[in-house]
Amino acid sequence: MTAEKCYSITVTGKVQDIGLRAIIEYAGRLLDISGLVFNARDGSVRIMCCGNESIIREFFQEIKNRAIQRGAALLDIKKQELPFDIDFPHPFSRVLSDEDIDLGRKLDKGNEFLGELTKNTSEIINITSETMRNTSEIIKNTSELPEIKSMLSSFVVNQDVHNQWMKEHNQRLEKILEKLSEK
Repeated sequence: MTAEKCYSITVTGKVQDIGLRAIIEYAGRLLDISGLVFNARDGSVRIMCCGNESIIREFFQEIKNRAIQRGAALLDIKKQELPFDIDFPHPFSRVLSDEDIDLGRKLDKGNEFLGELTKNTSEIINITSETMRNTSEIIKNTSELPEIKSMLSSFVVNQDVHNQWMKEHNQRLEKILEKLSEK
């Protein structure tokens, strides 16, 4: 069995706001390695872990597969072996002290989105007002409604007559087919 080595790993690309730390934590616990993961201020995700070479390769593969399924766009995973052993937490864990940084960044994004939403909402209100004006014009012009109702009633009656005729026609066809099959 090969000796465990400790690594500092940096994952770059579209790696924040998609749950990548949870993916990495899950993979670390699944493979029973010691370590931690956190979001760095530069937008990367950092991993500190210990394990033998084959387990770390499997760890990378698990991260890549699950991250791609989640919509991450991993640009690079840089692995640097540390020249000393560190007693990292076991089981593998997410560092939650960076949540304040994430929260502030996410709130800023949310505020930008809300600003855009306000602009779009005013356009919707204008369209809705115009639609309501058009609807009131249609309601004012309801003098034609009795005539339309009469036409629809006539159509329904004609459709009923047609359906009855088709039913009788189909019954006659069935009798003809029965006689033909007897011969």
